[in-house]
Amino acid sequence: MANALVVHKDRLPRLQRGLRAAQYVRMSTDYQRYSIENQAAAIAAYAQLHQLSIVRTYRDEGESGLRIKNRSGLTKLLDDVQSGAADFGHILVYDVSRWGRFQDIDESAHYEFICKQVGIKVSYCAELFDNDGSLLSSIVKNIKRVMAAEYSRELSAKVQAGKLRFAKAGFLVGGTVGYGLQRLAVDKDARPKGILAEGQCKYLITDHVRVQPGPDHEKEIVKWIFQEYLRGKSQAEIGKALNLRDVPSKTGRPWTQPAIRDILRNEAYVGTLIYNRCTQKLGAKRTTNPRDIWIRSDGCVEPIVDQDVFLRARKRAEEYHVRISEEEMLVRLRKVLMKRGRLSAEIIDTTPGLPSNTTYINHFGSLRNTYRLIGYDNTKFWDDLKANQRWVSLNGANGMLLRDAFERSGARATFDASIECLRVNDDVNICFGVAKCRKWRGRLPLWTLRRRAKQPLGWTIAIRLGEKNEAILDYLLLPTPPLTRTWIWFSEKSLAARNIESFANFEAVARSLIRRVKKRRAAQQLNGSGRGRRAQGRSTRQAAPASRSVTAMGRRRK
Repeated sequence: MANALVVHKDRLPRLQRGLRAAQYVRMSTDYQRYSIENQAAAIAAYAQLHQLSIVRTYRDEGESGLRIKNRSGLTKLLDDVQSGAADFGHILVYDVSRWGRFQDIDESAHYEFICKQVGIKVSYCAELFDNDGSLLSSIVKNIKRVMAAEYSRELSAKVQAGKLRFAKAGFLVGGTVGYGLQRLAVDKDARPKGILAEGQCKYLITDHVRVQPGPDHEKEIVKWIFQEYLRGKSQAEIGKALNLRDVPSKTGRPWTQPAIRDILRNEAYVGTLIYNRCTQKLGAKRTTNPRDIWIRSDGCVEPIVDQDVFLRARKRAEEYHVRISEEEMLVRLRKVLMKRGRLSAEIIDTTPGLPSNTTYINHFGSLRNTYRLIGYDNTKFWDDLKANQRWVSLNGANGMLLRDAFERSGARATFDASIECLRVNDDVNICFGVAKCRKWRGRLPLWTLRRRAKQPLGWTIAIRLGEKNEAILDYLLLPTPPLTRTWIWFSEKSLAARNIESFANFEAVARSLIRRVKKRRAAQQLNGSGRGRRAQGRSTRQAAPASRSVTAMGRRRK
């Protein structure tokens, strides 16, 4: 057997490869005559006529022929051809359009040339020409490629014209609806058929989709958003208030500033649907259309918000977006500095007539560089910011060290750097912070510590800084404050009263925490076993009277 002949599939004799073929079939949504079954039947007849054996099938179902992207079947076919894994000498395709409706016919020719380069012939089974490389076949094939591409362009134009016609009639043409709205399927005579759930399509091709107001509680939320915005609240503040009230959004995710912005801009709440804002034809890039070709359908939706309220909200939003030159941006910022005496990101964002601090950063690189351009020297702020970043990095490193220490002790521990929190055994939370010193003349120094918004309850390890906030004084261990964003003020004398323990270094506080967690775990296990024994004792005592009664009954029978 050592000298047995082994034939690899990539080393098949040329004659044998010439009798083997792979078929490529593709169906998008053109016509039923292009179904996978119909293509396979025509290809099988062609293979039988030419004495070819089909050994491979590559298919793309429900994929457009405009681009090779998402066409896994054709991509796999070309990969096999280029890598030498193809054990066939022919590729059978129904016709030129099934190979692809590429808008650049050179792209279609390129993929065919890849196969031809390694000696594999591409045959179009339903075409009336033989793809033999002759002058006539080359001319006809290129004409067919142009026709396949032109068919897609004509079909796209017809579909777009139909969409524009339905949009003018007040129907929703694709897409989703905003919060507080819902889609209603209607038949060709505009009779209602049912509410469409999220992601659900209309029932028949002749059906249409109308937009109507949603549930009453969602309509009230939409009205409340407009009212709060006109009262002066920012979009971010409105989103935060909805999250605090546990009001679910349309997507199920927390409310965000962009979500509130989209509601305030959506004219569907005053009864108007707008279509054709953007265009994306034949896989090209999305382009924004001029307003004069937008399709506006007024009065096709029952209004939720009064027209006057919507226009006032739009006016406020437009005033918030300031469009001025960079020179004017600096002039206005300098005026605010002269009036307020200082600058910060919060001051910039809350001052009417000023762009947001993000806009200044995008134009001038950073707020520090912006301040330099207007002659504002705020060195202390930037030094404090740099120092704070240093302490945050140290807390992150300490969190990783403590996580490793817990894992060595046999516990499970994960560290979330985004909120500076270590979770041990899915039960204990250990957060990290920085206690900074505040000192006034004639008074003892005080330290302040703040709990971050997303930090859970548990323990807090705080780096306590010295009186100049430049060096570490010690490490503190204390229960996490019950309220988020709460400042804790304490002095050296009030440590014990506030249940705050001091440690000379991080190693000491780490050892203390590991001991506490082990003790807590042992106590929980002991309580669990004690409850089990007590339950067993109760069941035994409940069973004892029954056994005694059975014995007594037996005695009475005797």
